[in-house]
Amino acid sequence: MVDYRALIDKYYSDNPPLKHILEVHSRLVCEKALACLAAHPEHCLDRDFVEEGAWLHDIGIFYTNAPAIHCHGTEPYLCHGLLGAKLLRFENLPRHARVAERHTGAGLTKEQILARNLPLPPRDFLPETLEEQLICYADKFFSKTHLTTEKPLERVLAGLAPFGDSGVETFLRWHKSFAER
Repeated sequence: MVDYRALIDKYYSDNPPLKHILEVHSRLVCEKALACLAAHPEHCLDRDFVEEGAWLHDIGIFYTNAPAIHCHGTEPYLCHGLLGAKLLRFENLPRHARVAERHTGAGLTKEQILARNLPLPPRDFLPETLEEQLICYADKFFSKTHLTTEKPLERVLAGLAPFGDSGVETFLRWHKSFAER
């Protein structure tokens, strides 16, 4: 099992306010993902990996410029998943890196990146495995600015809607597959 707490300590010990935000957000995403996993044993998911991936999906936020959540890096916030994936690959965690780079929205397509001129390489960043999809799904219910408040489904969908119907449709498929009973 990956010692995700040690990794968070390694990269966040110099910024306690950001570390707190990351830990609270990650814990809530993890709890939601594990509750969904428990409600759906038919998926036969890797519980340890879901826990680790949920804790590490946002590890790249410290590279970004988002002062409202104590991120004082230089990169656009949208790049945090890709930057976290690079860090996780450096730490020899390629499977966890895939979660980090694919959790933005309901995933991003090459076409969306090009059409919106997003600061990402023009390729698909779509959650593929059920574990990747579950962590992405659980993440959409929590923000880093309203830490302890779970968003209702309607608000999650409203947040995805500006980026096109495909993300909303994907999320609704995930909701049918993963929602807690």
